[in-house]
Amino acid sequence: MSRVRADEEEYWHSSKFRAFTFDDEDDELSQLKESKRTVNSLRDIVDDDDDDLERVSWSGEPVGSISWSIKETASGSTTSLDGRDSSLQKGSSSYAALPKQPSSYSLSSLFKGRNKLSSFQSLSDALTDTGVKNYAPELRRPKAEYKDYSSDWSPKDTVRRMQRGKVCSLERFRSLQDKLVLLDEAVAGHDGNVITAVLIFLKRTLRREILFRELEVRQVALCHLIHFLREMGEQKFLLDLLRFLDRTEEVALSQYREHLNIQDVEKRREFLKGCIGLPFSAEDTSHIQDHYTLLERQIIIEANDRHLEMAGQSELFRKYPRKASILNMPLVTTLFYSCFYHYTEAEGMFSSPTNLKKTFKIPDKQYVLTALAARAKLRAWGDVDALLTTKNWLGYTKKKAPIGFHRVVEILQRNNAPVQVLQEYVRLVEDVDTRLNLATKYKCHDVVIETYRDLKDRIQLTAYKCKVERGSAEEEKIHSILSN
Repeated sequence: MSRVRADEEEYWHSSKFRAFTFDDEDDELSQLKESKRTVNSLRDIVDDDDDDLERVSWSGEPVGSISWSIKETASGSTTSLDGRDSSLQKGSSSYAALPKQPSSYSLSSLFKGRNKLSSFQSLSDALTDTGVKNYAPELRRPKAEYKDYSSDWSPKDTVRRMQRGKVCSLERFRSLQDKLVLLDEAVAGHDGNVITAVLIFLKRTLRREILFRELEVRQVALCHLIHFLREMGEQKFLLDLLRFLDRTEEVALSQYREHLNIQDVEKRREFLKGCIGLPFSAEDTSHIQDHYTLLERQIIIEANDRHLEMAGQSELFRKYPRKASILNMPLVTTLFYSCFYHYTEAEGMFSSPTNLKKTFKIPDKQYVLTALAARAKLRAWGDVDALLTTKNWLGYTKKKAPIGFHRVVEILQRNNAPVQVLQEYVRLVEDVDTRLNLATKYKCHDVVIETYRDLKDRIQLTAYKCKVERGSAEEEKIHSILSN
């Protein structure tokens, strides 16, 4: 047993690095030097260390302890003294050796991930170094993710993976046949996002003539591409596609839609004038002509009214200042504006409501509804009565409302019309139930009483007597009807 122990002692004492024993206290400083040199030789191999593990120096003491720090400092000072002595011994040489620099890598720098700036440090390291560097291992991606890029997925598998939200590269589909198969699989999958993604890829990698020719026989993909181009505002590409498909009306409509991007009124008017000659259908051509004519009228009305408003010559503009410009407004808004500010003008004036009605062929129902709202807002009840009064060929007058008198009552009540005006038009409502509901809702007592009288409904008339004020004319009227 003692022989085995002796062999082990001989093995350890005969190695390059002597084993640690508690009896080698005198040689501890030399062991620490030798350990530091070994660590410096390994600095290119070891990049990081786990901060969570307990760190122990080769002297058997924890790194960072007080005794370890004192011994390391002593080692550095001894090294510098050794260098100084060697330079004195070599005084016979032609030049004196420079003092030996302490190593830029110590045990602390190795295990804590810190290094000192030295003369051999690169410029980039010196600029980016903050005193502490975190050495973290680079984590590799799972092997399954590399299949998205490296494996040879078929078009069908590629579409399925795209539907599941996987990242798939489409660049490996190089031939036209593979690209068309990929597009057909995307259409068969009924996923709009996948179809759009494949179309973007084809749009980028195919010539326009080839892409247009193939999409002509694939209507689903064609509709997706047209919608995508309109949403993205790629007007030139869209026009080329529509021209290739010989869709002349859609080409004209796409060009006409460009007027929305023109802010200057005069430039927009000239643009609309040029759009009249485009190959629209007969109905669309009339709409383009009306749009151009309306904008032309609006420019004239706006210039004239702005002058009147600034000069203060019109009492109506002083009492009701304009809240916005009339330019680029719809036809109904222009008609309301004309009925509000220019209702009494002659038909020959561009701003006259009757001129607008005749020029743009506005239906009677739309005209009455708009004019009624404008005149009721001004509380011009005489104009309202004249608007709803017609004459027959015998000269008899009659109230007539193309929109229905129940709507007339609602518009008048919305504009705070007095009860006397409301009652006049509530009486003209033909349906009895609707008339009673409106009269009760808006407190037109005379209309309610007269309706119950005509219906000879004594019970309802007696019950309604409780809803009127005591001693009022309405109560006396009810008593008179019940007594007779």
